[in-house]
Amino acid sequence: MSFPLPPAMRRALDLAAAAAAAGEVPVGAVVTKGEEIIAEAGNAMRGSTDPTAHAEMVAIRAAAAKLGTSRLDDCTLWVSLEPCAMCAAAIALARFKSLRFAAEDAKGGGVIHGARMFALPTCHHRPDVLGGIGEDEAAALLRSFFAERR
Repeated sequence: MSFPLPPAMRRALDLAAAAAAAGEVPVGAVVTKGEEIIAEAGNAMRGSTDPTAHAEMVAIRAAAAKLGTSRLDDCTLWVSLEPCAMCAAAIALARFKSLRFAAEDAKGGGVIHGARMFALPTCHHRPDVLGGIGEDEAAALLRSFFAERR
């Protein structure tokens, strides 16, 4: 049985597809407060020549600017791919209430894999984490993107 995706994850996946069309690794991120989308972004590292312009980082910066605070403790971050260690650290620093992601990233992830940032004793804030939401679609986007480049 298939369930419809939450609107924020649907949007994150659409942003990931748009990033791929622009030649970026297909990752999209959406910040919500309640049901409202506060900020959104796709990966922008190549287009901006900024190695920190991961979708999560761009969306977090936009959400903080829009809300006028560095603490996003009433917000949820929806991402099409498990965040890397850099993004996971930013999620903790922003004090997100929750993190929702689609596909796990065994090679570069920093939440379930790799550094496992939220499990470190030095991590001062741990959001509620749930992965696997829209995983098949996100994984297919990534496979297709990298297959075209090999």
